[in-house]
Amino acid sequence: QVQLVESGGGLVQAGGSLRLSCVASRRTFSPYRMGWFRQAPGQEREFVAQMRWSGNTEYADFVKGRFTISRDNTENTVDLQMSGLKPEDTAVYYCVGDPFGRRSSSSHDFAHWGQGTQVTVSS
Repeated sequence: QVQLVESGGGLVQAGGSLRLSCVASRRTFSPYRMGWFRQAPGQEREFVAQMRWSGNTEYADFVKGRFTISRDNTENTVDLQMSGLKPEDTAVYYCVGDPFGRRSSSSHDFAHWGQGTQVTVSS
């Protein structure tokens, strides 16, 4: 059983920064893709960013230039550095991982999910 555990959420003012971190609990789990989704109240989950084992990254248009994803393959961790935060970034952020190198940013194509961490951006 693989567990993804997020940390780093919280309350921040608009324009501020937060860093989210996620660690996979099982050392033998080597996800080809790790990334982040988010879900705001009353809205569907949406893709934020992902990073492949190779280092290739993909971002949602609404976070480009503001968020940066990074990972440590040896430690099975993935971080999301968020800056220039806006009230509309308020959501529960989920860490995700998948063992396959699928060309997809669909939530259906990530096998493993964390419990989520709340990010609240005040105006």
